[in-house]
Formats: sequence, structure tokens, C-alpha cells
Amino acid sequence: MIIHRTITIENIVAYFLSTAFLFVFFSSCENYHRNNSHRSVPLSSIKKGNALAAKYCQSCHLLPDPSLLDAASWEKGVLPNMGPRLGIFYYGNQSYPSYKFDKELDSNFYPRQPILTLNEWQSIIDYYVATSPDTLVTQTREQSILSTLSLFSVQYPQLRYENAATSFVKIKSNDTLIISDAFKKKIYFFDNQLKVTDSITARGPIVDIDFSSGPMLVCNIGVLNPNNGKFGKLEFVEKNNTDSLTQLPGVLFDSLRRPVQIASGDLNGDGKKDYIVCEFGNLIGALSWMENLGNGRFVRHVLRAEPGAIKAYVNDYNHDGALDLWVLFAQGEEGIFLFTNKGKGNFESKEVLRFSSVSGSSYFELADFNKDGFPDILYTCGDNADYSPVLKPYHGVYIFLNDQSNHFKQKYFFPIHGCYKAIARDFDQDGDLDIATISFFADYEHQPEESFVYLENRGGFNFQPHSFPEAKWGRWLTMDAGDIDGDGKIDLVLGNFQLGPALPKTAWVNSLPFLVLKNKGK
Repeated sequence: MIIHRTITIENIVAYFLSTAFLFVFFSSCENYHRNNSHRSVPLSSIKKGNALAAKYCQSCHLLPDPSLLDAASWEKGVLPNMGPRLGIFYYGNQSYPSYKFDKELDSNFYPRQPILTLNEWQSIIDYYVATSPDTLVTQTREQSILSTLSLFSVQYPQLRYENAATSFVKIKSNDTLIISDAFKKKIYFFDNQLKVTDSITARGPIVDIDFSSGPMLVCNIGVLNPNNGKFGKLEFVEKNNTDSLTQLPGVLFDSLRRPVQIASGDLNGDGKKDYIVCEFGNLIGALSWMENLGNGRFVRHVLRAEPGAIKAYVNDYNHDGALDLWVLFAQGEEGIFLFTNKGKGNFESKEVLRFSSVSGSSYFELADFNKDGFPDILYTCGDNADYSPVLKPYHGVYIFLNDQSNHFKQKYFFPIHGCYKAIARDFDQDGDLDIATISFFADYEHQPEESFVYLENRGGFNFQPHSFPEAKWGRWLTMDAGDIDGDGKIDLVLGNFQLGPALPKTAWVNSLPFLVLKNKGK
């Protein structure tokens, strides 16, 4: 099955649906026996579970098809974590995981009583387990990833230490590279020779920095691991009189639920800078904008009170003079939302792309691939740390074209296990957009080269994939593009986060916090 050209997630779903249900209906009329490792399941229970899933599961998010995961992931991972959302905390001899006693959650977050019977819950289990595959289809690429990356040379920093946990990288200008290490809680500054010029100890793990004002506004996520607490902060860092970094005592915003990104702009047209905060959270989170009232006072406006806000862009897409927002949400109801500014900070929300709840959305960019003057969407999915850490054929990088009315249709897909970020730039300066990608959950054992893939645009949405041998030296969580040495060519920096869930079997011997890919183009 070739899935390189324009095969969509829906195509993959349809493939599984046809094979699974043909087998169901051509099996025994009374029982459907999926394989020898599962008991016979009545066809009536499967049909009932299908209807119940449509009723209950899609009340919170897009209804996931059984074919998107293997049977074990449904039975042992996803469904036990979904049971408490329906008021089921114990089933059979199993205690389902939940945050039932988390004081951060409202007492009504979970239903006080099951909203369906245990027999109905069993039917949902039967439906997902019996009609899902034992293993997911293997990714197949029409074009192999070449091991040569002639456009870039690899540069290494002098700074090295064990257990690098780089959570942010930024090429700030032609003489400054900035990284932060989440576990060391340090922010490092480098010159264009990759030598450390300054550093500062932060109050927590820094995952984003806003440079739009004098002092840097750093995004302190609070606690990295999934939680519902309000431990995140936005606080200022600046250079003191001795030209060294210092952390200012004041905190701009605190009590945030795992904030992962900040953006800024005058959203209500009053001449003052407002802020947009993506609180990814866990079971609860929000996308908010902080209205600047002046004199250090702000009022919070919640645009969407759901977890998973992960990336926001601020621009005036309809050219009416008011700044709009494009935002990617992961964590359940996954999708890209367009918040159109109707004036004075009032927004109208529209979901322009919707993804499955198991997609693992990780990043997106706005880029005009077909040069029609309208933003297209470059999207990655590959988060693989939750309840189904198996290699997924639909993980990778996608291009969705804009029909000039903000309706988007998939044009391109390149499969990459655990794809975490993609950047579209004209790296080779030939007039079209190339794509650089990283993976945090690559198939390190069999395909370590997919941890970094450079997709060279050869026209007509034909991209030639490249990688380089040193890609296997790190687990790339974050990436940035910019001209690090002022030669007019776009370079890349890859941030290495060597710890975390689903560690690969292969060990990294080089303790590099980051790598720089220096553009050698003409």
C-alpha cells in the first residue's frame, strides 16, 4: 500500500473498514472471532458498540475509527482511560486510571454515576477490540530517505553534558543562538561559533520565549509531566547594567496550566500590546488572550476552554485591520481553529481542519505552497506518549491547500513515525518551499534516519527526502530556522531532549544539547 502521494487518513480508515467488516459479515452469523487471543464476540454486541460509540465517544471529539489503533492499544490503553469520562472507574477486576481525587478538577468533571450500563460499556469494548487490527499497517514510502544532505554541514557545540533536555531553541539574529534546558532550568546564549556567551538559571522549565518587547518574556511551563495544576508562569528576563542576564522579580502572568506558547499583538486596537497564551494543560486547559489595560493590569478572556492549545499564529488574514488567530489544538478534540477578530477583541471561532482524537497533533505552520496569495497549512502529527505508543502509519507531515475561502484539502503526505515539527522555507533558494522535519518518536531501532528529514521541493508537490548520519545522535524535540551567521542563507538548529517516555532501545553516546545544520547553498 503506497501512502506517499495523496493518501489521506480517511483512505487508511476506509481500507481497514472494508477488510474488517467484510470479515465480520462473512464470518459466523452468531459470533465474530477476531483471533485466537480473544474470545468470540457476538455480532450483535459489535453492532451495539458501534452505535454506542457514535453516541457517547463523539460527544467530546471526532469519533475514532477502530482501524486507527491496534486491538491491544484500545483494550489496555485508550478505553481504560476513557472509561472514567463515562463514570466508569472500575470494570471487571481492573481499576481505571483517573484524576478523580485531583483537587484541581471541578467536582463535576467526572460523572457521579455511570452514564451507561456495564453491558453497554462491554459492547463498546467489543466493537473496538474485535474490529481493530492486531497490528497496524507498516508505513510504505514511494521515495526512500537518502542518506546524503549536501545542502547542509553539521556543526557541534562545545557545550556538552549528560541527559540533555533541550526544550527551546531559537536563532535570534546573525550572532545569537538561544537554547533552554528543561531539567537544568537554564537558558544559554551562544555566538555564531557556538560558544556560550551567557546563561541564566530560570525558575522552571522554559519552553517558549517572546522577543517582541525589550526584556525577553519567558514561558515557564511549571511542571513538565501531565498535570492539571496552575504552576506555569510568564516572566521577564533582561540584561542588567553589566550586560549579563538577570531574571526580573515580577511575574507578568502566573497560575497557568502548563503554558507551552505565548504570542503578542494589539488584539482590540487600543494601541497596547496584548498577549495570547496557549495553556496545553492536561484534562483542563485553555486558549486565552490577556487584554492590556495599562499600568501592568490585564484582564483574561478565554477563547476556548479546552486543553491542548499548542501553537498559535497572529495575523490579519482578511485584511480588515484587526488581528486574527490560527491555533492548533491537540489532546482530544484535535484540530486547527481560526479565530476571526470581529473588532474590539471579540472573536468568531471556526474549526478549519479536524483530526482524529488519536492523531497526536504536534505542530503546524501557515505557508503559501502554490503561490496563490492564500495561506496553506503545513501540519505534523506524531505525539506518541499517551495510551497507544505504537508506530502509526498516519504519523508524518501533511500539506493542506487553501481553496482561497479557508477550506482546506490534503495535497501531500510523507510518512514519518512520531513527527513532531516541520518548517517550510526556501532553503536551497530556488524559488519554492522546502520542508525540514524532526521526529521525537521515530522508529530509532529500524529507521533512525527519519528523526530528521529534509524534503527538497522539486516541483509539482514532488519532494525528495534527505537525512544525515548524525541524525541518530539525538532525540529532536524542537527546531528553528534562521540565518545564524549573516550569510543570507537559512540554517537550522535541532534541540535534543534525550529523556522522556517511550525511550528507544538504542542509546545515544553523544551528549549534545543541540546540532546546527549550516546551509552551504550558493
